[in-house]
Amino acid sequence: MAKRSGRDPSGTLSRLWGTREVPSRGPKHALTSAQVVAAAIGVADADRDLVHLSMRRVADSLGVGTMSLYTYVASRDELVEMMLDTVYGEAVSDLQDRTTTDWQHGLRAVADVNWTLYLRHPWVLQIFTGRPALGPNAIAKYDHELAVIDGIGLTDVEMDAVLTLLLTHVEGVARRRVEADQVIDRTGITDQQWWQQVGPNFAQVFDATRFPLADRVGQAAGQAHRAAHDPEHAYRFGLDRLIDGVRALITRRCAAP
Repeated sequence: MAKRSGRDPSGTLSRLWGTREVPSRGPKHALTSAQVVAAAIGVADADRDLVHLSMRRVADSLGVGTMSLYTYVASRDELVEMMLDTVYGEAVSDLQDRTTTDWQHGLRAVADVNWTLYLRHPWVLQIFTGRPALGPNAIAKYDHELAVIDGIGLTDVEMDAVLTLLLTHVEGVARRRVEADQVIDRTGITDQQWWQQVGPNFAQVFDATRFPLADRVGQAAGQAHRAAHDPEHAYRFGLDRLIDGVRALITRRCAAP
């Protein structure tokens, strides 16, 4: 039987929305939940992942005992969900700064804000968001993102689908970008340096006559990107095509009798 995580979604919701009662008795709290979450974000940002995030490390960064943190968060899982909702607050602020009445510019702003979020906090990519904590910032972010395509000719279901498609694209390419950065950090060489080492040996074993398309397209892409893959180009190309598709859907619907 699979081991259960011990999570308390209802309790986490109460903590995120500030409806959980704070004990009136006992010693005065030396910290706030926001300070604990900020410290945890600092640890995860420095590591660029969540693998080594622990209550002990967060407590050490705050100069307090590990057990004292459980006054503010019920578990590591809950702490991570509070971290996620906190950085979603950054995205909400960024979205508010980029308000526009043009839906295409709006979708680009939504994509760019999420792209920046992933690169600023790469550990977010390690969190499964299929069952979101539904904190106030997560809901505000969703609401702001939907607003850019409200009233352009899409149904409510299509609005949600367009946003899901957009965010899935951004997440996938951001993951590729972060993984590429991690490989550089781990190996100590760039993609260009790696190809300089691998290229000569590959040229000896590769038969272009057997794989003419791979040869032609691979060379063209490699010369254009100066690497086997360019995440930024993939991000922009995919975003352009997605917006083209939404525009085509709206145009086709408006032209229908």
